[in-house]
Amino acid sequence: MIEEERGRVDYHETGAGPTIVLVPGSCSTGAAWRPVIAAWGSRFRCVTMSLLGYGGTAERRTTRDPSISHEADALESVIRKAGGPVHLVGHSFGGLVALAVALRNRVAVASLAVLEAPAVQVLRNEEDDRHYRAFRRMTQSYFADFDRGNVEAIAAMIDFYGGAGTFASWPPRVRSYAMETTRTNILDWASAYGFSLSAASLATIRIPGLVVWGGASHPAVQRANALLGERLGGADSVRIDGAAHFMTATHANEVADLIALHVHRVDELSGAPA
Repeated sequence: MIEEERGRVDYHETGAGPTIVLVPGSCSTGAAWRPVIAAWGSRFRCVTMSLLGYGGTAERRTTRDPSISHEADALESVIRKAGGPVHLVGHSFGGLVALAVALRNRVAVASLAVLEAPAVQVLRNEEDDRHYRAFRRMTQSYFADFDRGNVEAIAAMIDFYGGAGTFASWPPRVRSYAMETTRTNILDWASAYGFSLSAASLATIRIPGLVVWGGASHPAVQRANALLGERLGGADSVRIDGAAHFMTATHANEVADLIALHVHRVDELSGAPA
């Protein structure tokens, strides 16, 4: 745990080797990365955290100020504690926060890997109205349903990402945690919609990049990440056939292999020890 004046931040590390900082998405904690870490065995030093409002990490945002900069502050504290340069990997909303850190360029990051970030402003800035509206329709309906008192309103967001029936297929404790953290997830979406991602800004990220999405994911998610891969100069873009949004659990081995290959390639080019 990292104790800060603005609140604590979850911090956990395991293993030895090149340091990979793993950022989970919404409605989860650093434990979401366990299947991927298990697939690696002891090849890497893995550092995990939880985003604001999840796990033991204190919330710092408000409805008046949901800026993603608050998330970036917390993640940068984790990277400083881990010691850089680190390989930064983010899934879902965690991928968006990782992008924010890369854009700020305040901490030592050797490479960036983004798995299915909700990069809605990439779609908007590229004037892809059809796919941008798909995100907007989903979130507006979901928020309205929650405001009407439906405690399971978040199921619509989960099924948008994972396909119909995904939420119902989750174990009760996982569904319960998602419902308990719905207000935090709504703040996450406010952070995402307020995070401008222009082609010009993305082109300023000079570190080696990897962007991954699932071939079975919602078309809007696939399009946002394909555009993101194109705008991150020199980034490798990979689609995992048959995978959807929750690939860190359903396709952990494939995800682990892609990240490991990415890290080894970057370290070989930089001359860093394996």
